Amino acid sequence: MSQILVCKDLSKRYGHTVALDHINLSLESGRIIGLLGPNGSGKTTLIKLINGLLSPNSGTLLVNGMAPGVETKKIVSYLPERTYLDESQRVSDAVRFFEDFYEDFDKERAFSMLEKLSIDPSRRIKTLSKGTKEKVQLILVMSRRAKLYCLDEPIAGVDPAARDYILGTIINNYEPDATILISTHLISDVENILDEVVFIQNGHIRLQQDVEDIRFQQGKSVDVLFREVFKC
Repeated sequence: MSQILVCKDLSKRYGHTVALDHINLSLESGRIIGLLGPNGSGKTTLIKLINGLLSPNSGTLLVNGMAPGVETKKIVSYLPERTYLDESQRVSDAVRFFEDFYEDFDKERAFSMLEKLSIDPSRRIKTLSKGTKEKVQLILVMSRRAKLYCLDEPIAGVDPAARDYILGTIINNYEPDATILISTHLISDVENILDEVVFIQNGHIRLQQDVEDIRFQQGKSVDVLFREVFKC
């Protein structure tokens, strides 16, 4: 199986604050991976580095063998923690914008998911609730046929009743050979869809392991192990 992401001695600082400290990490294609850690652990910094929104201070990061840039943006679909949609647009306008901007965008998939979530494409984004805006953005991101999906807190803003559907939307609408990297603190909600977890704390990788190995070798859920590792 090929590696979609490789980090070697990757470091990122904000002034005197070290966000990532010489991390080494590789992620394989065709996996759903949880990037888990307390607030301020470096999760969002790593995701922004993957997407070329930040530059490392040292070390290397390669996406499908390439440094982040124009070519990697064609194969990485990114859901940021905060909504960035133009609120003056209608939902259908946002769909058309993504269709024009990304060659791998599947418009039919997007409208199908909107229908299943009972979201009216003619509604202006500014009239939607916070949770519905986040659903629209997730639908847009998952309607791309990308190689790597980076989802930063994809279910944090939706009500518990919608989380199962959102997670179902994620696992049923990505390419089989693609990788999904999910950053979240709602571990018990997502662990059933994860193949692998990466624990990160204070800019260091604490653990990288298959979920099945955690369950069978340690006899614990990911949520329990997380609480033990991070004493929470």
